[in-house]
Amino acid sequence: MQDETDIVAKRFTEIRRELGHTQSDFAKLLGISTTTADIERGRTKLSGKVVAELLKQFKINPLWLFGDSSQQYVNTTNTSVIPKVVTVDTSENENMVLVNAKAAAGYPQNIQDTSWYQQLPAFDLPLPEFRNATYRGFQVEGDSMLPNLKPGEWVLAKAVEDIDDISTNKMYVVVLQDAVLVKKLEKSPNTANIALISLNETYPPYEIERHAIQELWQVSSKITFGVDATTEKGLLKQLQESMEELKSQFKQVKN
Repeated sequence: MQDETDIVAKRFTEIRRELGHTQSDFAKLLGISTTTADIERGRTKLSGKVVAELLKQFKINPLWLFGDSSQQYVNTTNTSVIPKVVTVDTSENENMVLVNAKAAAGYPQNIQDTSWYQQLPAFDLPLPEFRNATYRGFQVEGDSMLPNLKPGEWVLAKAVEDIDDISTNKMYVVVLQDAVLVKKLEKSPNTANIALISLNETYPPYEIERHAIQELWQVSSKITFGVDATTEKGLLKQLQESMEELKSQFKQVKN
C-alpha cells in the first residue's frame, strides 16, 4: 500500500504542474514562506492551512489529496455533498468545528461563507480515529432519534464524499437548504430520491430529492453530558472539558 505522505506529495505536485506554477509562485499563492519543494519531496507535512487554501482557491477535494477519493475537484453545485469549507487552528492543522443547535439554524445559508465559521468553537482531537479526514460536531435537536440520541447531545461526524456511499446501518447529519437534521438514510428503490428515517417511530419517514442535500456527514461517535449542562454555555464548556480529557488520555497512552 502506498504511503500516505507519498500520495499527498504526488498529488500536490500534480496540482501545481496542472496549474502551471513554479514552486516559488505556488508557495506565495498558498501562504507558504519559501517554496513547495519540501512538500513535494515528502519532507514537510501538508498543513491544514494549505489544504484549506487549495479548497478555497482551486476547489481541490481534501479527500482526494489524502488518497481517499478519486474525485480531484469539489463540485460546488447542490449535487455535491462534500464540505464547502474547512478551517484550521493556530498551528495550521485542520480542526473540528462545532455547530450547536442555535448555529445550525443559519448553517445552510452560510455554508460557503468562510467568515461565518469563525464565530463557531473549534477543537483539535489528537486521536488517530480523527486524523486524515474532515470531521464536524453537531448538537442534536429534537427527539426524532430517540433512544439512540437525546436532545442536547453532540455527534461527531465524518464528511461523506458521495450520496451513493451511504449505508442503511449508519446515522447521518444531513444539511439541507433550510435545515440540519440527524437521520438514517435509505435510497428509494423506485426513484432517485433519498428517504430520511427517524428512529423514533412517532416520526414517519419521508423522501427528498438528492439535490436538496448540501452536505452529508456520517455520525461516528457522540458525546453525552450530565443533567447539569442546561445552558448553551454549559454544554460548550463541558464539551471543551471532555475534549481536553480525551487529549490527556491520549498523551498518557503515547507515554
